[in-house]
Amino acid sequence: MVHTLAYAQPKFVPENARMHIGEILFQRPKTVTFTFRNRGKSALRIQKVLPSCGCTTVEWPKKAVEAGKAGVISATYDARMLGTFYKELAVYVEGVEKPVYLSLEGRVVKELLDVAGDFPIDLGTIRLSTNYLEFDNVNRGDRPVAEFQVVNMERTPYRAELMHLPPYLSVERYPEQIEAGKVGRVRLVLDSEKLEQLGLNQTRIFLSRYPGDKVNETNEILVSSVLLPQFQELSAEELARSPHLTLSATELFYRNLGKKKKESLPIEVTNTGEEPLEIKALQVFNRAVSVRLNKRKIMPGEKAKLTIGVSAELLKNAQKRPRVLLVTNDPQHALQVINLRIESWNTPKTMQNTPD
Repeated sequence: MVHTLAYAQPKFVPENARMHIGEILFQRPKTVTFTFRNRGKSALRIQKVLPSCGCTTVEWPKKAVEAGKAGVISATYDARMLGTFYKELAVYVEGVEKPVYLSLEGRVVKELLDVAGDFPIDLGTIRLSTNYLEFDNVNRGDRPVAEFQVVNMERTPYRAELMHLPPYLSVERYPEQIEAGKVGRVRLVLDSEKLEQLGLNQTRIFLSRYPGDKVNETNEILVSSVLLPQFQELSAEELARSPHLTLSATELFYRNLGKKKKESLPIEVTNTGEEPLEIKALQVFNRAVSVRLNKRKIMPGEKAKLTIGVSAELLKNAQKRPRVLLVTNDPQHALQVINLRIESWNTPKTMQNTPD
């Protein structure tokens, strides 16, 4: 019987038990939220949440959180004292003997360093110039470089650690440690010899904000690279006989997406060369974009229909510029980009520093 009860207990698991707020203004209360999930087998009810001092007020769900479901605890620090602060919250769950501790920390200052314009990506104690990097039109053997800037808003030095770095990316830091209130650069070097596929290669890496930090959407950096096919070994005669890609448009304008859930537009793909045209890959830079091609092998003089759709719902949280990439066996158009212009879509801040 005891074993059954223990098995059926609720289990309070926070997504992030330690919250770094960074700098906040004097006498400007700051509210943060801790998301948690009930990983137990029975409903979870929070009895009380006790802050370590009266300077912090707390709100928590008064209803039970069912097994597998999530809840939110919010804490507001009054910011009435200048300087560094560290506050704890003891979370008492019904049926569980020991509390779970959450913490928030930061620094109260008289004025904030104005970096929002140049560093729009706010990660609390640090801010970034961008969280989206691109390596376009890379040839095999190239080692291109892309970088972003980091401002350290903490009182102590900060070293930018990148998690989940793939084998084809290496990192350089200038300086190795960024002093308090200073700006540093993080440079990524791409080794194209280690890229496995032609065309678009995408990965997500994560910037560690503090020791022991976990990966999640807030500290995610998106990295895209486009590896070009090679045709150096073809003779002049082979090049003259090669397939030739001709598109009815290389740019599409979506003007009615604000009135629809999804809008689709067609493009005509024609082979005006002398050999069969093969569409080796059809890739999208953005999950809000879908593509449909009625045939991948197009004989000389033939046409194919490419339909490109854009979802209004998925576009809301999109970080990457909407584009479609074709990888073909046409030496002159081995890589063809189709740009998508959406009238109702405002470019996210995360992309303001990326090239068009």
